[in-house]
Amino acid sequence: MNSKTDSASNSSPGKDTAIEVSNLGFSWQRQQETLTFPDFCLKRGEHLFLHGPSGSGKSTLLSLLAGMLRPVNGAVRVLGTDIHRLGAGARDQFRADHMGVIFQQFNLVPYLNTLANVTLPCGLSDLRRQRSEPTVTDEAEGLLTALSIPEDHWQRKVTRLSIGQQQRIAAARALIGAPGVILADEPTSALDADNRDRFLDLLLTLAHRHNTSVLFVSHDQSLAHHFGNRLELRGNRT
Repeated sequence: MNSKTDSASNSSPGKDTAIEVSNLGFSWQRQQETLTFPDFCLKRGEHLFLHGPSGSGKSTLLSLLAGMLRPVNGAVRVLGTDIHRLGAGARDQFRADHMGVIFQQFNLVPYLNTLANVTLPCGLSDLRRQRSEPTVTDEAEGLLTALSIPEDHWQRKVTRLSIGQQQRIAAARALIGAPGVILADEPTSALDADNRDRFLDLLLTLAHRHNTSVLFVSHDQSLAHHFGNRLELRGNRT
């Protein structure tokens, strides 16, 4: 990864680039100061640990990378596509096809059961469905098993499960169908140490298998050693 705050092996934008951020700024209201973000370039298959104090813009940056917020200036390229040049519908489809997002609040569908929540991305994306191995259901069941969700929970509505189980289900939903990029916002905050380590092992093993890049946000600095690149946000404003 190249950035103004971290040094790593040489890389340059192009077909091997997962995420490229340049001159990026965001403001919730026009009269407010602009929150600025450091430039960085993350290669495909590389992983980045993102940290910083509360209010530094970690979740905002993930929303900009996912195309759910629009910047006031600068550019975001994901897998070679400038996502903010896409229309709203095309941006949503690009996210469905190429990104797995683990939201801080999970964003599970409350009226769907566990298995249906995990397979949901494959109903929204032909690419994710085609990449599921060997079938969508098989991959979903394999992910749930690996994340220690008991089989007798697979048909339960997610609202009947614990917070920690819901967080692992959100992770399985992000992983299914081998997305090119995974954006994870505090994905281990509700997990105990054993499940946290199991989740990280699964996440990075699957990412390696599919050459997926992971951008992982956490306050837990003890997790940083799992990642080859680190970036600190300081909440710079102009």
